[in-house]
Amino acid sequence: MSGEVREVSLRIGQFYFGSGYIKIRTLLGSCVSIVMWHPRLRVGGMCHYLLPRRGSCGIAIAAPEGNYAEGAMELFMHELRNNGTRPSEYIVKLFGGGCMFVDSKDSQRPFSDIAALRTDVREISTRNVVAGKELLSKHGFNISAENTGGVGSRTVVFELWSGDVWIRRGNALGTNGTPA
Repeated sequence: MSGEVREVSLRIGQFYFGSGYIKIRTLLGSCVSIVMWHPRLRVGGMCHYLLPRRGSCGIAIAAPEGNYAEGAMELFMHELRNNGTRPSEYIVKLFGGGCMFVDSKDSQRPFSDIAALRTDVREISTRNVVAGKELLSKHGFNISAENTGGVGSRTVVFELWSGDVWIRRGNALGTNGTPA
């Protein structure tokens, strides 16, 4: 490899697509990242979305499109058009959707509004993964690898020049805010 490696860190709602000696990294909890790489052109990108669609969880958020799976997919499709490529030409990987909150010892108590909210928060990770899979399929992409669900966080690192992706798993937080 010749050239200096530049690192790009994605936060929630951010998206990066390009080529060269770029290493993209992000930290995921219940959020999801889609990674795409074109092996012949050596271009690709990564997104980091928070929710499946605008208005998820009954919240009407006025946030950038990259916060939502639907908006992130549109950003990818824009880049594919700019590069004159088709979805079937990409290696696609899906990451994240981890449950970040585990039940405490008193989880057998009757549900209250707070408990119902906690359940909804735990389910968003699953809905994020489902939304990503549905959108990828709808647009003609095939997922070649995934590491989704489970408990805890993931750090994802993607090298644009090689297409390699690494994942490091973390811990979930207990309901008292400590590692599970």
